[in-house]
Amino acid sequence: MSVRRLAPDPIQPASFAFTAANENWIDQQIAKYPEGRQASAVIPLLWKAQEQEGWVSRAVIETVAKRLGMAPMRVLEVATFYTMFNLQPVGEFFVQLCGTTPCALRGAEALKKVCEDVIGPQSTVTADGKLSWLEVECLGACCNAPMAQINVDYYEDLTPASFRQLLDDMRNGRATKPGPQNGRTGSEPEGGPQTLTDKALYDGSMIGAGDWQKRVVEQRKAAAEAAAAKAAAEAEAKKAAEAEAKKAEATPAAVATKPATETAAAGRPKPSAPAQPSSAANDTPAAKGKVEKKDVAEAAKPAATAKPAAVAKPAPAPAATDESKPELLTAARGGKGDDLELIWGVGPKLAKMLNEMGVWHYDQIAKWTPAELAWVDARLTGFKGRALRDDWIAQSKKLATGWRPESKLGDKPAE
Repeated sequence: MSVRRLAPDPIQPASFAFTAANENWIDQQIAKYPEGRQASAVIPLLWKAQEQEGWVSRAVIETVAKRLGMAPMRVLEVATFYTMFNLQPVGEFFVQLCGTTPCALRGAEALKKVCEDVIGPQSTVTADGKLSWLEVECLGACCNAPMAQINVDYYEDLTPASFRQLLDDMRNGRATKPGPQNGRTGSEPEGGPQTLTDKALYDGSMIGAGDWQKRVVEQRKAAAEAAAAKAAAEAEAKKAAEAEAKKAEATPAAVATKPATETAAAGRPKPSAPAQPSSAANDTPAAKGKVEKKDVAEAAKPAATAKPAAVAKPAPAPAATDESKPELLTAARGGKGDDLELIWGVGPKLAKMLNEMGVWHYDQIAKWTPAELAWVDARLTGFKGRALRDDWIAQSKKLATGWRPESKLGDKPAE
């Protein structure tokens, strides 16, 4: 195994910083891992830094270590272990020339001499900063040997002449075509395919006599019609069964024998229906405008003085009310709403749901009462309980003052 060391101090940059776009990308990568496991993102961050700078410097290693809360030595161990990380500056076009046996047998030694003539010794960059090269182990394109990887593309079936021309085109900004350089298509034999050359294998004539394409179309059409007929018959049978069941339930005997709980439940409003009021548990006020779990549990207990509902007579549904509805806006003030995704637990989908509901600003959420919080929570389809669990009200009060979290994902509330 070769010894890999950082570049000498004289060529090390004094500092390094990720671009704004890369910082946003890094936040997304770190968010994939549980709290305290950010070090798992070390390879993606090193790779993004190399993509930005072309190589991994000591400043890059220190920046990544600080970003992930790691010791710089741990990041250095990763960077020096994987040969995909360049520990010295490379040219705008970094040539990785395969020198393993298949390529060596097909002329890789001659390509090395071209690199030495045109570029110079390995790991050096031309004066114009355009080219550098390095001999590497097998790159997995043995069928098209000899070959080289230049940046992210493979250039195969090279000869000294075609390789020299390729390097000259890159240095002078002329377009190049990755892949085989001798006219070969993919990894087929040189000179074209030698097997399966009969065109009748591909025109369908060997499948059978007659218009086979028409036959296949008709078969597919018949199968689709049969499936549609079956689905229609099943729907009709289901509809008839439901009608019979409703008819049986409507008889006096069925009503008289129905359990009391089922009879009384018929008039209850469904909590998930938009027009229904919030439950008593969710409307229970709490100190400082925050709904506590113990308050919800206490409010869920039946009142001692409540009269039992009639058994035989359904309870009438209460009328819908807007008393617990919070302040909603038809549009954001000034045409621009606050970034609700800075609230921990609010992603793009939840932010969109809140906007469509009429919630655009932190101060709107900060003023919610427990009953208003419950009103909103009942309408967060698929995310019920999220607003209470992540304490949106307390987060929004901080954000409304101008405070901003360090992460674009917000700060997770303390348990």
